[in-house]
Amino acid sequence: MKTVVSEGIAPHAAAGCARRTGNRWVIEVSHANPAITFFDLASLTKPLCAVAWAKSGLDLRAPLVSYLDEVRGAPSETVSVELFLAHRAGLVDHIPLYAPLLGGGSVSRSDAIVACAKARRLDAFGEPPAEGYRPIYSDPNYILAGEALARASSAHDAGAAIATWVAGPLGISDGLATAATLARTHEKWIESVAPTETVDWRGGCLRGVVHDENAWALTGDGASGHAGFFGNVQSMLQFGCAVLDGRNGPLADADLDTLIKPRPAGSLLAGFDGKSASGSSAGERMGPRAFGHLGFTGTSVWLDPDLGVVVVLLTNRVCPSRDNVAIRAARPGLHDALVECALGLG
Repeated sequence: MKTVVSEGIAPHAAAGCARRTGNRWVIEVSHANPAITFFDLASLTKPLCAVAWAKSGLDLRAPLVSYLDEVRGAPSETVSVELFLAHRAGLVDHIPLYAPLLGGGSVSRSDAIVACAKARRLDAFGEPPAEGYRPIYSDPNYILAGEALARASSAHDAGAAIATWVAGPLGISDGLATAATLARTHEKWIESVAPTETVDWRGGCLRGVVHDENAWALTGDGASGHAGFFGNVQSMLQFGCAVLDGRNGPLADADLDTLIKPRPAGSLLAGFDGKSASGSSAGERMGPRAFGHLGFTGTSVWLDPDLGVVVVLLTNRVCPSRDNVAIRAARPGLHDALVECALGLG
């Protein structure tokens, strides 16, 4: 695979693709800088969380309050976990839960959970319809889903639960984990992870710590349901391959069909995003049944069940500032190039 570097998109990048040939996968990986192998995955943590839910065997249709007692009395208490995973629980898109840290205060994880459960949009009132409210992409959905998964799994946080249900069973814990875990298992962790943003109130350049402020406030070096995982291209490709293998692979006992089934009113699935009819970040080469996810730091994964292809792009486009949005225009073409590369594997 030839590495294509475009000025101004990101200081560091890595990419890879995989193609199923017969009953095996062929994988190819490329790094713009081979010394940098780990990236802050940002919202690619969300599909990991959703697949962990499916793998756990826990009831996705159970109301949130059955997993989180402190949300009792909140507008979201009776909404099913599945609707949170599908961004159809009626919550707002974002809450600055980290705000007390700006003044030197602290954040209570339990209080933050209650705040998320109460953050119902004005257009979402009463009991939700069977398919949920109008979909709005929302981090609070996954903060709640991640915390519920952790409690039900007797795990410290969502990161530990994802390790139990996804990274461990897939054998990729060495390349897909939280900062806390990778710092213990990789002697040169800081040198091998791409830096993200320069944030004065957090001490300058962020490297080896989660970029997302809410994840940092809630779970520190661990992970919440919406962000906190770090990974390399190889491990993310293996995750994608396992998802496409579905019933025939290591996730055979997981109800992945519930996660990737089409849903009304929009392309958002449960844990993934479907491919929009036009203007999709997936590009043009993947078909209409493709699904994937993006991460704020400049990461992405897309899977096409018909082509039998997985593509992964990892960058640190937020370094030194999130104001750099050049990746938005670059992603579709880069994904197309990765699909072409995958189709040439055999």
